[in-house]
Amino acid sequence: MNKNTWIIGFTLFAIFFGAGNLIFPPNLGLDSGHYFWPAILAFVITGIGLPLLGVVVGALDKEGYIGSFNKVSPVFSVIFLVAIYLTIGPLFAIPRTASTSFEMTITPITHSHSPIGLFIFTVIYFAVVLYLCLSPGKMVDRIGSLLTPVLLITIVAMIIKGFVDFGGNPSSPGSEAYTSNFAGFGQGFTNGYLTMDAIAAIAFSMIVVNAVKSTGITHANQIFKQTAMAGVIAAAGLMFIYISLGYIGNHMVVSAAKLKELTDADQNIGTYLLTTIASTGYGEFGKYLLGIIVALACLTTACGLVVAVSQYFHSIIPKISYKTYVVVFTLISLVLANMGLNQVISLSVPVLSILYPIGITTVLLILMARFVPMKPIVQQFTIGVVTIVSIISVAVANGWIQLSVWKNLPLVEHSLEWFPMAIAALIIGYLISLGFKNQKPIVYEKE
Repeated sequence: MNKNTWIIGFTLFAIFFGAGNLIFPPNLGLDSGHYFWPAILAFVITGIGLPLLGVVVGALDKEGYIGSFNKVSPVFSVIFLVAIYLTIGPLFAIPRTASTSFEMTITPITHSHSPIGLFIFTVIYFAVVLYLCLSPGKMVDRIGSLLTPVLLITIVAMIIKGFVDFGGNPSSPGSEAYTSNFAGFGQGFTNGYLTMDAIAAIAFSMIVVNAVKSTGITHANQIFKQTAMAGVIAAAGLMFIYISLGYIGNHMVVSAAKLKELTDADQNIGTYLLTTIASTGYGEFGKYLLGIIVALACLTTACGLVVAVSQYFHSIIPKISYKTYVVVFTLISLVLANMGLNQVISLSVPVLSILYPIGITTVLLILMARFVPMKPIVQQFTIGVVTIVSIISVAVANGWIQLSVWKNLPLVEHSLEWFPMAIAALIIGYLISLGFKNQKPIVYEKE
């Protein structure tokens, strides 16, 4: 590997190393109990593997996913990308940065979860976000480039001390949802959705591709190869952090009374575990230092997301100014952030449970089409089936509709029923495509 590969690898790492994602591995570790390893393996697949695969696949077309999605259907391209940008933007990811920051900084100090305190904090938080996003410049990038290494050093130091403090404890009993290795895998797989990184990779893949091109690489196959090699570097770093935090969480002792207290106070268990690891290892100073760094890192992430989402919507509806989008999306994020971290995460689960199967299927179909000739109807039919299955699955799981036959689908108990349906739809779609004599196989435009 040359120097450029390492540079791109660290760029990839910085993109996916979100401060908000740190709350999920220790919580998964605590919940998974004796089935930690299958759970964390599945979490790594959806939380790290799929995002990096998404970035690599985005390099197949010179226009990125916009070009690839347009080959499936221009209508699908707009609808799916709008859904992705709203999800990683004002509906879930941006509000989550604010509520995570509150629980990592204010809650440990006040030992309470006051709605008034949350409101005051989020008003100040989003006022800063609005100011930075309305004033173009390199400030956010510079702050982010400084905070990422500091956050990384802080987390690694906390992990090392966490192994010393908690590594000798037995595994936690775990929650009732983890009853077997396969159940653990299913829970970990769907928990990885919460990072939102796989769908974010679709939105931000061109950033990485352009980073590769900036090193002087222009040939499509070389871009693909360099991105893939850089992905291995980024994946190794992320795996170390996620698995380590999960392992420490798996060996922490949290009483049932404490868990009930956290639940009653609507405090996120993941943030509690992180602050506990920091305070046990480095005292009150460590807890506050971690909270401040995470909050600042979340702030820069929020700014980056507001800018990206506003620019995208301005590109498809240019009649509305960029600044108007910034104001609207910031206000929406402010309102939703005041629902609290747990509520924001809970609301995101049904949406992510629909978008993730569609995103995974689409990325894999694009990758397959790179090597196997495939007509658009194959992708259209497969994605259509997966979309319908995902929507029905979420509706059944949440009790919005009653459909007894759904319980008999393969892997339904692990929320993976869409996968065998996707394989069946792919086969049927290919057979259907044989009748479309005038439709040509998909060809990706490359530089």
